[in-house]
Amino acid sequence: MRRRRSPARWLAPLALVACAVAVYSIVNNGLGAGDAKTTPSATTTSHRTGTTSKRSKGTKRRSGRARTYTVKSGDTLSSIAVKSGLTLERIQQLNPKLDSQSLQTGQRVKLSP
Repeated sequence: MRRRRSPARWLAPLALVACAVAVYSIVNNGLGAGDAKTTPSATTTSHRTGTTSKRSKGTKRRSGRARTYTVKSGDTLSSIAVKSGLTLERIQQLNPKLDSQSLQTGQRVKLSP
């Protein structure tokens, strides 16, 4: 009589490979987000900046209204730059008195003049 092998013998390595791929994808996306030269698409989600919403192609942005970002826990100037699609230098130009080492939760950062 032949003994039947447990499916765990091949499911466990398969699960390990799936976890490794998931971790790689998450880390790769996180490292790729550090490139400040990337620009956000016209359609943004609310978790990216908290201040933008979905826009259709025909909708124009109000140029008279200044954009700001409210600092959340764990934010850095470079992460704000990535989320907003601006360069770090541009954020520093718009906020000359802003100290990157002392960002406070709830603090407002100017993203447009």
